[in-house]
Amino acid sequence: MANVLCVLYDDPADMYPPSYARDDIPKIERYPDGQATPTPEAIDFRPGELLGSVSGELGLRKFLEENGHRFVVTSDKDGPDSTFERELPEAEIVISQPFWPAYLTAERIAKAPNLKLAVTAGIGSDHVDLEAAIERRITVTEVTYCNSISVAEHVVMAILALVRNYIPSHQWVLKGGWNIADCVSRSYDLEGMQVGTFAAGRIGLGVLRRLKPFEVGLHYTDRHRLPAEVEEELGVTFHADAESLVSVCDVVTINAPLHPETEHLFDDELIGKMKRGAYLVNTARGKICDRDAIVRALESGQLAGYAGDVWFPQPAPRDHPWRTMPNHGMTPHISGSSLSAQARYAAGVREILECWFDRRPIREEYLVVDRGQLAGVGAHSYSTGDARAGSDEAARFGAV
Repeated sequence: MANVLCVLYDDPADMYPPSYARDDIPKIERYPDGQATPTPEAIDFRPGELLGSVSGELGLRKFLEENGHRFVVTSDKDGPDSTFERELPEAEIVISQPFWPAYLTAERIAKAPNLKLAVTAGIGSDHVDLEAAIERRITVTEVTYCNSISVAEHVVMAILALVRNYIPSHQWVLKGGWNIADCVSRSYDLEGMQVGTFAAGRIGLGVLRRLKPFEVGLHYTDRHRLPAEVEEELGVTFHADAESLVSVCDVVTINAPLHPETEHLFDDELIGKMKRGAYLVNTARGKICDRDAIVRALESGQLAGYAGDVWFPQPAPRDHPWRTMPNHGMTPHISGSSLSAQARYAAGVREILECWFDRRPIREEYLVVDRGQLAGVGAHSYSTGDARAGSDEAARFGAV
């Protein structure tokens, strides 16, 4: 019997389950690179249901309890008196989402002598101290590619919302106005602009492919260069580093993992090398940007807009300055948690757990840490070290 501790975000404010806008979702069997979508032996949910909140339970309760495991699901994850902190010492498996992360710091890992497996229901395992996991030989996994296209779509939406000044224009409608001049005074065409992605992995490449029809100049930087045929197909220009990329772009989108090498990369100095009035979109991780540098750049006009859905910590404290800074298009961390994506990452978690309990190998592309070293997607995307300092600040979200 395993103790499985799962941290998910809160249920809808009105009720669970919600009334769904659609009766079903499209069935996708393979991702653009040919990788198969999750293939568990069975699922106990209907695709399109809300699975990522506490009552949704990732559709796992029946499977786990019928196999004799104890399953605790909570949204209470921050602070020494939280349910997560109380249950962690007995947990063998911890499941968490990037959108409402249970920060597995070295201190928390030290308090969890039974912990053997950390599963990210989604992609991005930076909420786990990977160095501590390596030292303890804890297996870390994520459901690679499950929501990459979901995030890429969100990036394109955010770019258009900023450049076309969509959000303030919509707000004039809500206020009963017809203030066309106010709306268009910050509205431009994306056509002809230079757009670059910092990192061109699954999400970054998905963004480039979706932006090509917009007749923009495309640019990227990445420590793994794209194949020459892909660069030629997209007409995309490679840059050796972030400084070269941002200096030529009107729009920059961040699509890199968070680790010590990318933490606070977009600071005053790097933002100062961007074109005045450039736009910055971040759906990767909030801590890749220096929080206060973003605010200063928007207030000074160095940045014309900033959008995305990632913050640090998560949930963001109620007084987080990104909530009130000018010309932003921030949302809670939702880009990778659409109902479509939830069906895939819930199935992926089920597949990982089936393999774990049956002592079968977990897909290589799902592995981040295995047998005391970075493995699979982890070896390709991450470096060791800690980028979780300050995560305890998330406890202030619920403060009155």
